[in-house]
Amino acid sequence: MIHSPLRAAQALARAADGGRGKTGDMASPIASPNASPSAGVRRRHQTGFTLLEMMVVLVIAGLLVSLTALTMTRNPRTDLNEEAQRLALLFESAGDEAQVRARPIAWQPLDGGFRFDMRTEDGWRPLRDDLLKPRQWEGGVTGVTIDYPGSSSQASRVVFGTEAIDVPVRVTLFSAVGRATIVGTGNGRYEVH
Repeated sequence: MIHSPLRAAQALARAADGGRGKTGDMASPIASPNASPSAGVRRRHQTGFTLLEMMVVLVIAGLLVSLTALTMTRNPRTDLNEEAQRLALLFESAGDEAQVRARPIAWQPLDGGFRFDMRTEDGWRPLRDDLLKPRQWEGGVTGVTIDYPGSSSQASRVVFGTEAIDVPVRVTLFSAVGRATIVGTGNGRYEVH
């Protein structure tokens, strides 16, 4: 005998559950006292995502996209400085190579790039080794000037002699965003300013 409507609803829920005493994953709903036994017990299932969950996903996706865009965009000024650093290291290597080979080596800017030449009995010949081979400009370089301090003439090449002490030189690389200057002090080392 069932004495209250609450106990009647619980008994119906157990009967619908097959007598196992549990009604599944959801808490058992309480039937109203006026509900007929044929109406049964209704279960509510939640499907989909909440608005808060969707907003969190969109914020995370937005952050990832913006970080990717920042890493893909390079600063043109940084590119120019990196090209000047690379050229300064090549100048040091060319100076060392001229001493080892006991032959002068020259660096000459060209349209769209540069090359290193070695002085032979027949004149200047382009080097074809892996390090000092002809290269294309990187970093947006559009022009170059070569300046030997104390000289009034404009030089067209930088010559690396066979001695450890050389003549000071300034090589300036120009691009649309500015310039970078490579300074050789004459001791075989080059710095970017």
